[in-house]
Amino acid sequence: MIAWRYLRARRSEGGISVMTLISLIGIALAVFALIATLAVRAGFRFEFVDTIVGANAHVEVTSVGQVLPNGQLTRTLADYEAIAAQLAAVPGVVRATPVIKGQVMAAGSGRNAGVEVIGITASDLATIPRLAEPELSLGDRDRFDEGLAIGSGVARQLGVGVGDRIRLISPNGVQTAFGTSPRVKAYEVVHIFQVGRWDIDRVRVYMPFAEAQAYFNRAQVADAIEVAVIEPERIDDFTLPLLSAGGEDLLLWTWKDSSGAFLRALQMEDNIMFVILSILVLIAALNITSGLIMLVKNKGRDIGILRTVGLSEGSILRIFFICGASVGVVGTAIGVVLGCLFAIYIDPVFNLVNAVAGGGVWDPSIRYISALPARLELGDVLSAVALSLTLSFGVTIFPARRAARMNPVEALRYE
Repeated sequence: MIAWRYLRARRSEGGISVMTLISLIGIALAVFALIATLAVRAGFRFEFVDTIVGANAHVEVTSVGQVLPNGQLTRTLADYEAIAAQLAAVPGVVRATPVIKGQVMAAGSGRNAGVEVIGITASDLATIPRLAEPELSLGDRDRFDEGLAIGSGVARQLGVGVGDRIRLISPNGVQTAFGTSPRVKAYEVVHIFQVGRWDIDRVRVYMPFAEAQAYFNRAQVADAIEVAVIEPERIDDFTLPLLSAGGEDLLLWTWKDSSGAFLRALQMEDNIMFVILSILVLIAALNITSGLIMLVKNKGRDIGILRTVGLSEGSILRIFFICGASVGVVGTAIGVVLGCLFAIYIDPVFNLVNAVAGGGVWDPSIRYISALPARLELGDVLSAVALSLTLSFGVTIFPARRAARMNPVEALRYE
């Protein structure tokens, strides 16, 4: 009761209502910023990993290679069907898909673009999560055996749409008496997809497996086998079982091997941002200390009277501790609400920011994903709450102890 009376007292009555309000707003904004940052951080990592494991193989199995009589190194798999069946039998493996891969030049509507062609069967294409449920889908994926499925970025670069034809130009074409003649062939675009990852959408082209074998001179062989597992985050646990099942002379390349640098960069950035925002919470919490020191100074007479009538040091300490702690609790609660609302309604908030800035705030070519993500996780919210309350309670102890140890005789000497 006494603590509540001190908190709501006007400055003319010796209270610090304005300072209390400033401290509360500071704590709320700091917690809001911390939760919002943690939500965006979690969203970035989730979307980044999800687009990797949703549109790419979790493990790519290739041959160690052999040297041909002409001196060239080949890494093709002749018995790819048997190896794929053995890999698919490993517990935890979702699919094992033979593929043909090649980099070619695509031409359409007078424009050119370098693309990565992946030969795959229609049934296997439908099992790739990000392609089965893409952000954007145009055309008919059921007609895949009749043409090509291309990324939205490829379609924009070439200026083509569903039903248009594009030419693929491969430097490794037909062997003639005058050397290697480039292979040029036109295909119809039957499907356009957008998986949400810029570096995939702008280069990826899918071709029927049998056609890819013929186009890239891979008769009766495959370049690699793409393996997907049920728990991509635990991909390291699958490497040895996959090597044992596939047999000798195989190489494994996991999604962490290809994207580990990005993940480590994200983790380092996450840790730095958490430390910086923790400092902001500490600065906001220090306002509570300033306010309580002023309150103790203004209430010196009251402290002396309360001690004179029998209140113990512990009671005085609890009064002023409740004053500071209540500000921290209320500010933290407000910050949690604001942070959660920001994470939930991030799309309208970002659209507003984008409109105010005149557009172009988000560049997928730099961010690698097509939209600003946010993922609200209970652990992040609890860590923000724990940090805020710990700092708020910690900075309250010093002025509260100072009030409790005040000598009542000195407090009432000039009264």
